[in-house]
Amino acid sequence: MKCYALTGISPQIIRELQEGKARTLELQSTHNVVTLAGINPGDLVFMTSVDMEDLSPGDSGIVVEIISLSITMKRMVEYSHGLHYEERERMSARIKVRCVGSSTVKSVTVEGFIQPITVDVMKSACYHAG
Repeated sequence: MKCYALTGISPQIIRELQEGKARTLELQSTHNVVTLAGINPGDLVFMTSVDMEDLSPGDSGIVVEIISLSITMKRMVEYSHGLHYEERERMSARIKVRCVGSSTVKSVTVEGFIQPITVDVMKSACYHAG
């Protein structure tokens, strides 16, 4: 299955999602915000703790369903020695997701820093001895 990838996600967040609870996350890294700009609620996305530069076949993660999504611009003011201030804007994305299942990367397609990373993933099988 081909889908976009969100990278550099905290392993703790991934574990919480694997427990079956829907979670709302705020992402600020540029490549993840760019990826989410082309996604709609209901879409499936691969999520991994591996950094964008290191993502390769064999890496594991989870596939999540996007329940809701909003991309916003935040205005920030920074003061320097009380005399000057600088106004900055930062784009961030808030997503509510639920885990669909664990998966492993088969292939990675990177078309550039301002393009989403596309991965081909396969569902991981997990067997429990009883």
